[in-house]
Parts: sequence; C-alpha cells; structure tokens
Amino acid sequence: MTADKRIRIVIAGGGITGLSAAFYLTKQCANSRIPVDITIVEKSERLGGKIRTLHRDGFVIEKGPDSFLARKLPIINLVKDLGLEDQLTGTNPNAKTNYILHRGKLHAMPLGLVLGIPTAVTPFMKTGLISPLGKLRAAMDLLLPRRGADEDESLGGFIRRRLGQEVLEHITEPLLAGIYAGDTQSLSLAATFPQFKQIERKHRSLILGMLAAKKDTPKLDGLPEIARRSLFLTFKQGLSTLVDKLEQSLPGVRIVTGQGIERLTNDGGGYVLKLTDGTDLEADGLIMALPSYEAARLLTDVPGAEALEQVSYASVANIALAYNQEEIGRSHAGSGFVVPRKEGRFITACTWTSSKWLHAAPKGKVLLRTYVGRSNDQDWLRLSEKQLIEGVRADLKETMGITAEPEFVEISRCLRSMPQYPVGHRERLARLNERLKLLKPGIWLCGAGYEGVGIPDCVQQGKTAAERLIHYFVE
Repeated sequence: MTADKRIRIVIAGGGITGLSAAFYLTKQCANSRIPVDITIVEKSERLGGKIRTLHRDGFVIEKGPDSFLARKLPIINLVKDLGLEDQLTGTNPNAKTNYILHRGKLHAMPLGLVLGIPTAVTPFMKTGLISPLGKLRAAMDLLLPRRGADEDESLGGFIRRRLGQEVLEHITEPLLAGIYAGDTQSLSLAATFPQFKQIERKHRSLILGMLAAKKDTPKLDGLPEIARRSLFLTFKQGLSTLVDKLEQSLPGVRIVTGQGIERLTNDGGGYVLKLTDGTDLEADGLIMALPSYEAARLLTDVPGAEALEQVSYASVANIALAYNQEEIGRSHAGSGFVVPRKEGRFITACTWTSSKWLHAAPKGKVLLRTYVGRSNDQDWLRLSEKQLIEGVRADLKETMGITAEPEFVEISRCLRSMPQYPVGHRERLARLNERLKLLKPGIWLCGAGYEGVGIPDCVQQGKTAAERLIHYFVE
C-alpha cells in the first residue's frame, strides 16, 4: 500500500455489528494515519438493525432487544469510547424474581439457578417445577461420568444427558428461548454455551462445576459501578441511544440506506458491489455484517459458503401493552415469566417491563411486553394484528388475571431475526473463514448469524473484523 493511496472499504450491513466495525475502523485508521474511505450499505431505510426504541406517551418501548449483559467488556468499552456511561441504567433491584409457567401457574425460579443449572440444593429440592423423580434424575449429574467424545452435540441433548428431560423442558428450554427462540434439540452446544462442555471436561459434573465457578470471585476490572450492581443494562432513553451516538461518531463515513446488494464480483484487485438501484460500488476491502443467508447469496462462488445456508432464522414478534395501574389491580413484583413449550400457550414469555426497568413507564402506568413465536412454531406469521392481540390478551388473562383494556398496543414483527446455530456450526464457519482469508482481498464475516447473538458479541465481532481488515492492508 502506498502512502497516498486511499483504501476503499465497504461495510455491508448497518446494524450494530456494521456500525461497530465502522467506528473501530475509523478510529484505527486515524491512529495509524491510514487514508481510508468507508461506506456503509444498509438495505433498510434506517440504521441499527433490530435495535429500535419507540417513545410514546412517556413510555420507553423497545421494539427489538431490551438490554445487554452488563459484564461483557466489548459493549462496556464501546460505551466508554462513546462517552455514554452516564446514560446507562440497570434493572430494578427490587424486581429480581423471575417466574416460570408450570401447569398454568407461575412458579418463582429457584434461587441458585445459573443459566438453568441448579447450584443450590435446598431451593431446587423445594421447587414445584420438577417432580421428585425429576429431581433425583438431575442429582445423577453428580455421579455420571464425563462424555469422552469431543465432537459437537445439541444443547438439548447435553442438558438431557446431564440433568434429565424434566430440567430441560421445564427450566432450561424456556429460559434460553428468550435468547435464541430455538429448539434446543437442534442448537449447537459449542456455538451457544461452550462453557458447559468445558465445565464437564474439567469437573465431570455440571452442577459441581457451576458451583466451583460460582465461588470464584468474578473479575470486575474496567466495569463502571452500575455494571457491578446489575446483570443487565440499557440506556435511560432506550437502546437506540447507542445507535444514534454511533451514527453521530461517523461524520466521515458515507452511509447508503434503502439499497441492498444485488451482486458481488471480484475484478481481480477488489470487489464491485451492484446495488439495487443499478449503481456500482467499488471496494478494496469488504466487511459483511449481513445475516448469514444474505452472505450465502453473495458468496455462491466461494467453496464452503453453502454452510451459511444451514443457519436458519426464526421469526418472532413482541407485543407491548400499556395499562393504567389502577385498572389491572395488584402490581406484579418481579421481572416477568417464561413459558415452556409443553404449556401450549400462545406467548413464549412476558416481561413486566415497567417493573424490571423503572424508566420504561410514567408513574401510575404499567408496561408489559409479551413474545410470540419460536423455532418450529411459526404459525403466528399468518395472523393479523387483531388476532395477535387477542391471543396475547387471552394468555395474560389466564396467567395474570388481567382483563382490562390496554391504553395502547405496539406490535413489532421481527422477521428472520433469531439465528439458529446448528450442530457443527463453529467448525463449518472456521473452515469457511479460512477460505475467505485466501481471497485477494479478503472478506470478513461478522454479525449475529456467526459467533454470538447478543449485542456485546456483535460489537466484538465488528471490532475484530475491523482489526483484521487493517492488518491485511498494513502487513
């Protein structure tokens, strides 16, 4: 690379991953005095991907994700870089209790559950969520040998093997449904919770291993005080705060919205991207922060890219309902409840949003956010808005006794929003990435469809892609 040659970088996808990649790419190029022209191409009319906050009548309503894990440093470091620490807010300390619907009734989750794994004996033995035989089967984890094979297995198969079917169906599956909206029998253990396999290798027993990890003092270096107090964080004015600040921090970046990429070709020294309006965009380097199915469509000439088509995406909807506190009777202390598949309900979960997040509703008002749809359960896609609301309200009546008319309802249809990592996903992705590195120039994949679905994971993937692209041009 000559000193006066400007590198043309295109970032395909303007969600949180693509924005993070652009932010760190801009920062690194400025620090290294690398002349660069960066363009973000986003198919929709707005940036931020699934992150979108609605402000209505004093309510703060998330139409996509509502928070992020507080102790994941990639997001904390980005917040610091953007100067947004004073905008962070944590969950209500008085709303720590979560519930699981079991046989039509809400049961408090036993204390000591860590990702659905029991680490405290007495609360687990007292819970009505698991039968005596189910508890005995879970206790067998203390005696069972570790699995000898190293190959990947399904998350559901692992939990059933260690703790039994009841724990899987009544606790683990509904808890994890909010993260992946997936079928645990199909989800890859290595791609979703690799720490479970590592614990089994090291401690043999999953329960003993989780107990040992619980006793270790977590490292909180670099975390703001609020992240030490709350497991989840968001911003006082919603998650769109992060998107807006990122966009403001990219004054030198060209942003193209409302344009998809129809075709990608390599002209021998770079790439030509044909946009939906017929224009061509040339790039010396390419970061693809796209859903895996979109990346697969553009990479048909790359051997192994068909592996991306194996990552299916579930569609979900969240339906927010606003009420007057007086009209729904008693207040519900806690953060909400999840619903196992076998309960046969329309909703998969309900967040008591105004209880969990004190900034989410005006005084005297209540905000609930319900969820519909998961992998292998996509019938809701054919329903009208009226039918969605009727189904949600029927479940709220039967589970919480709410019969009042909501002041308003906000429906968010999140189509193909939840990637489902199949067994063997990490190995196939690693092989594909090795092939992409051989291209001249290389292509870097990042986003929820690849190496983690949470906001911190996406931020880290965007940053890593930026670092690898810079390394490619300066090596």
